[in-house]
Formats: sequence, C-alpha cells, structure tokens
Amino acid sequence: MIRIAVVEDEKSYIDQLKGYLKKYEEETGENFRITVFHDGDGITEKYRPDFDIILLDIQMRFVDGLTAAAEIRRVDSEVIIMFITSMKQYAVRGYEVDALDYILKPVSYFAFSQKLKRAIERLQKRNGTWLTLQIKNGMLRLLDSEIYYAESDKHGVIYHTRKGLYASAEPMKIVEENLKAVKFYRINNCYLVNLAHVEEIQDKCAIVHGESLQISRPRMNGFMKALVQYWGDLK
Repeated sequence: MIRIAVVEDEKSYIDQLKGYLKKYEEETGENFRITVFHDGDGITEKYRPDFDIILLDIQMRFVDGLTAAAEIRRVDSEVIIMFITSMKQYAVRGYEVDALDYILKPVSYFAFSQKLKRAIERLQKRNGTWLTLQIKNGMLRLLDSEIYYAESDKHGVIYHTRKGLYASAEPMKIVEENLKAVKFYRINNCYLVNLAHVEEIQDKCAIVHGESLQISRPRMNGFMKALVQYWGDLK
C-alpha cells in the first residue's frame, strides 16, 4: 500500500486528484491510502513521517506549500514531494526542498499519471529489493514490493504480483526461505504474504491487496508480532 497525502485548499482539485488516483489504481493495480489536508498547516501540525508521497499545492490561504515542505523536510528527508501549481516560477523553488517534480494546473490525467508513475518507481527502487524468481519457462526479476503474496499450488506456488500471476515449480518451503529476509510471513499452509501489503486484520483474515486470506490459529500470534513490528518500523 502506498500512503499518499493530498494537500489542497480547493475542493474541485481535491475531488479531481482523488478521482485521478482512483483511476490510476484501477489501471495499474496499485493500492493507495489517501489522506486529505485542506491547508499546509493541517499536514505540518504534529507531522509524523507516515506518508510515501505528498501532493502539495503551492498557493494556499494560511500556510503555503513551500513553507509546509520546508517544515516537513526538517523531520522527514525521505517522503516524495510533488508540487501542484498554476505558476511555473513557484515550481522552480520546489527543488530547494528536494521536490521530485511539479504538476501544472489545470491538471490533465495523462500528465498526472506519468508523474505519479515516476514517483512510484522512485519509491519502489528506494524501498524495494530486486529478486530473481524461478518461474515456469524461465526467470522473473522484480522488486519484492511488487509481490502481494505467494499461494501454494499442487505444482509449486503462484506469485500474485502487481504485474499479474506467475507460476513457479519451487516448493513453498524454498520460496518462504528466499523471501523471509524481505518481510514476508507464512500465515498458513497456503499463503506467504508480503507484510507491506497487509491492509488490516479482519475476522481472523489478513486483507492483502483487497483479498481476504485466512490466518491459521497456530500462526496468528507470530504473524501479529511480525506485523506490529513491521508497522512500527515504518514510523
């Protein structure tokens, strides 16, 4: 799950950006957790580094985007900041706070999607580990962050990934050993889940990328400890 903050004081643009993010999710299979702030002071007050990407309007009534970004950078050097502005001259100053890019108003979906894709790729390269997986008829190289979970199959495992499904003849035991170092956890005999994509726990199931996967009773305590520790490491 990618955690995105939208900081914008115009409702029409908030609705537009949320709509664009929803469309991007549908097109790519990405999963966003979106938090909206209506001014710069909303996000800077008691700021904690809980976001991966911040979409930040520059011109706002109380605390402008450049001031907010400077305050954010004092406590969070990693978050990806993308400015939204109607004036290019303001956008240039964004590089003073290490902004990745800027999006010009009026915002078109094509321009927005291309810049968002760039931000996500940077995020994946920074946060992910490249893996080479043995799959049927060859090999697959992708980031660990692109794998949602591995499912046991009578002929091996099936990887559920951002790019689709991939079958492997390797047994689950070998796959589990290979992925253990990159924050995967076996929740029952069938499923090995990526902790980064666990959205919530509900009715003794892990919700992973929108799918409900049963957690076995013997593995529940160990899984919950691993998940709480992982979520704690993100703060």
